[in-house]
Amino acid sequence: MTLCAADILGANPVNVQWNVVRGDTATLRIDFLQDDEVTYVDVSNWAVDATAYDSKTQTSYELAVSFIDEFIVILAEPNVTAQWGTGTKYRINELNFDVEVTLPDGSIWTPVIGTISVISDVTGGAL
Repeated sequence: MTLCAADILGANPVNVQWNVVRGDTATLRIDFLQDDEVTYVDVSNWAVDATAYDSKTQTSYELAVSFIDEFIVILAEPNVTAQWGTGTKYRINELNFDVEVTLPDGSIWTPVIGTISVISDVTGGAL
């Protein structure tokens, strides 16, 4: 997912649907670009947190955040996604999630919100 800085820094969040197979490793890459839509915004001095929330179980899950080159990667590990539902129907759960940034000036901004749509696995045995 690519976000352009001039249009969004401090603006309303982008709403994303993230499809995740239960028990799999899931990643979401977020790029922030300058006005030219080619040059990356320097995110190295940002503090970034990502959280998913399951309203059925009222459980919050901290998602791992890493900086790779000029972009941010949100990671949900298999031991976390394995907890996101039971059963074998195609879509077994929906969780809310967001990505929150603390900018160098101390202001807090949520550039991404959305829904994690959890798809059942069969092979993993978490039926």
